[in-house]
Amino acid sequence: MSDDARVRAYYDDFAARYERGRDVGYHALLDALELSILLPHCEGREVLELGCGTGLLLEEVARVASRAVGVDLSPGMLEKARAKGLDVVEGSVTSLPFPDASFDVVYSFKVLAHVEAIDRALAEAVRVTRPGGTIVLELYNRWSLRYLAKRLAGPGKVSASRDESEVFTRWDTPRTALARIPQGTSVVETYGVRVATPAAFFHRIPLVREALAAAERKLMRSPLRRFGGFYVLVLKRL
Repeated sequence: MSDDARVRAYYDDFAARYERGRDVGYHALLDALELSILLPHCEGREVLELGCGTGLLLEEVARVASRAVGVDLSPGMLEKARAKGLDVVEGSVTSLPFPDASFDVVYSFKVLAHVEAIDRALAEAVRVTRPGGTIVLELYNRWSLRYLAKRLAGPGKVSASRDESEVFTRWDTPRTALARIPQGTSVVETYGVRVATPAAFFHRIPLVREALAAAERKLMRSPLRRFGGFYVLVLKRL
């Protein structure tokens, strides 16, 4: 089985339960924090999401963008995105099915850490972005409580027969993330998502949940953003 076929099978299985519980608690907070970074760049723009999955973020982007398109390797994920009426296509982030300079904004959350050919994916993101456009990229951060929690807990289940160990995962640091910045771009801003949360289950505890949510909103733009489990780079296409 090829690498793409193996990844496709993994996410096709994951699609059945991907959105379960994502509308509340920890996952809902992550989506809200990521959208607070992303949406101001998308208003009235033509936007592409790399690895759109079931379209949870793309659905919100489509409300403000002039055009919102998603690309994903998994037919199972795309089936659910299309059921929401979203404009999505099947394809790989390392070989995007779009002409040069097609979009004003290109973004990706929770995807690039699972792409082994990361430099090729970043080059493709730059290629399809118009000069002066914005690229928003999220990488996983080794300098974080999330990394420690993952090491302690081990691979999580994504379906009855699969767990997270079956997909490649890369953990960067802020330094290595910045070193990956592709040619033809400059850094506008960096953010840290999930700085203070020791483990996701703390967001099920009343009062603790509210305190952590307030802390996460404050810390994502603070000097402590370097310790966010998800490290977000906002780049300008030169």
